[in-house]
Amino acid sequence: MNTLSSVSYRSFERLHPLNLLAQLSSRQTTGRLQVTSEATVWSIYLDRGQLTYATNLVDPFGRLERHLEQLAMQLPSLTAAIREEARSRFEHSVRNQANVEPDYRAICWLVDQGYLLPADAIVLIENLAKEVLEGFLEIKAGRFLPIDSDVLAQAPSFGQLELKTLVEHCQSQIRQRYSQVSNASATPTALRLPQLSLDPPLSATRSVAEPPQNAEQPLAKDHYTIVCIDDSPTVLQAINCFLDDQNFSVIMINDPVKALMQVVRSKPDLILLDVGMPNLDGYELCSLLRRHPTSKTIPIIMVTGHTGFIDRAKAKLVGASGYLTKPFNQADLLKTVFKHLT
Repeated sequence: MNTLSSVSYRSFERLHPLNLLAQLSSRQTTGRLQVTSEATVWSIYLDRGQLTYATNLVDPFGRLERHLEQLAMQLPSLTAAIREEARSRFEHSVRNQANVEPDYRAICWLVDQGYLLPADAIVLIENLAKEVLEGFLEIKAGRFLPIDSDVLAQAPSFGQLELKTLVEHCQSQIRQRYSQVSNASATPTALRLPQLSLDPPLSATRSVAEPPQNAEQPLAKDHYTIVCIDDSPTVLQAINCFLDDQNFSVIMINDPVKALMQVVRSKPDLILLDVGMPNLDGYELCSLLRRHPTSKTIPIIMVTGHTGFIDRAKAKLVGASGYLTKPFNQADLLKTVFKHLT
């Protein structure tokens, strides 16, 4: 069964929810992803890479009540008394890691009692998921637990929702909200989310190592070593997954201070280097790498969430070969890698 990691990190790290969902979707993961952010705990349920439920701990029954009330306009049997009974039965039930969320169990009860049809339940779940995922996509820091693949067996599924479609809807809502608040005077990170970030992986239609059709030259050899330097384990895992192919060996380095010697020893074909790291930032490390005879000609791609002119100018001054903006998807990463390997 697919998992992201067997490690639970003690302190919060930078998270890129879009990349996390893209990884889960492309690997057709089944199970529950739990993410703890500064504000709440998020639970994302997936079946073969598609969404079956999404919730968080910020008043889940208040959120459920709002959406049930809207649905009750088309379903007269879903009275206020019935909605209150569902809430009172499950709102204060014990929540633990082994059980499905109480709000989901309340939906199952409504279906079991005939107050909701399965088709009504999937409409309700989709509307809830849109609200939850919109907030989830804006998480900046947190930690996640290993995928729990057993919990889905405890409750019925009312159907699968296409994750890519849901994410695109949420991105559109985020853009609209920011454009209303600020007349594009500043471009928030959320506005830079790529429209097709959950596209199927390239391996679904061709080999991951096969260069894009518009590549001017073929790859020079069959196997490449890629060094990824980033203090975020989540980003390292995402890159490792996106380049997880027999044609790539990925070396993950999370300590920039030790990176120079590890690069010298491994002699990679390309380096992916995060800009914002403690103790030694990416610009400083890039400058050091360019001064060393072993790494002075290796392509170095700066990976960052900043896209301003000054940031790009700084990258050019220290000898960077290219720029990759976070958050990125598999297609973005492979396009950049192939460009600098040919």
